[in-house]
Amino acid sequence: MSIRSLRRAAAPPALAAAVVVAAGACGGADAGSGSGGTRLSGTIRVDGSSTVAPLSTAAAQLFQVENPGVGVTVGTSGTGGGFEKFCAGETDISDASRAIEDDEKAACEKKGVRFEEFQVANDGLSVVVNKDNDWAECLTVEQLRKIWEPGSKVNNWNQVDPKFPDQKLELFGAGTDSGTFDYFTEAVNGEEGASRTDYSPSEDDNVTVQGVAGSQGGMGYFGLSYYEENKDELKVLKIDGGGGCVEPTRQTVQNGTYTPLSRPLFIYPKASSLQKPEVLAFVEFYVEHHAEIAESALFVPLNSEQEAELRRDLDALKAQQGS
Repeated sequence: MSIRSLRRAAAPPALAAAVVVAAGACGGADAGSGSGGTRLSGTIRVDGSSTVAPLSTAAAQLFQVENPGVGVTVGTSGTGGGFEKFCAGETDISDASRAIEDDEKAACEKKGVRFEEFQVANDGLSVVVNKDNDWAECLTVEQLRKIWEPGSKVNNWNQVDPKFPDQKLELFGAGTDSGTFDYFTEAVNGEEGASRTDYSPSEDDNVTVQGVAGSQGGMGYFGLSYYEENKDELKVLKIDGGGGCVEPTRQTVQNGTYTPLSRPLFIYPKASSLQKPEVLAFVEFYVEHHAEIAESALFVPLNSEQEAELRRDLDALKAQQGS
């Protein structure tokens, strides 16, 4: 079965709980083979960003067609929580919606955990409001900052713009362990982690969907793929990053015109785990089929420059592993 024919089978981005891609009949005539012709088996443990989880789940499902003896578990502890597990030696691959930070690198180094970094797709953060919101179409970054900055007391839409109605503003967003939280706060407020605290946070983006959909004055933010999955329930806002109002779409994220809320998505495989043939084969598959996997999970594929860098990174990995 081809990758394209499996797109509809890929897990939707609405996943929030841990997803287990169970192994099929282990061994047997249908079992897949590694690069040396050896049948692959075992379990690969992935955890981290809830945004990247649907991407890794799609990759796992497609990989399993060729390798039914391998099981892949995909958890969603958030980018920060995922790195904690990764550096503690609990997982083979960490999903991340931002690059690993210096303190996380130090934690891994302290535990003797080495890793590789691969950017596998792009995403844009979407700012969403209730479907019945007929007054807001575009917000500037300055307006977003006014709403979300630490200590903000903005609690009504008419405080955002006097032209907006007297409507209570109810806020929903990512939890503090989420890479989405880190990226949004840095892009909007100029400092990672700088945010008002009197909003409804969750590591589960579905909670944000439900909150905004259930409140006429609701506003929330999460990855573009979650909006695309729930566009019948929500309205997305255009964002003016200084060059005019731009709607988040696959095209505007990939060509860089949707600023400042476009971001890269990563996987971090552990060097020691890459010694296991099933992990190495999965990472190679993930990278080699990144575009099809991204499209199957409703993410934005890499642009040509990003793809060229990814290919170089994969070639370097293969050279290290003697593939």
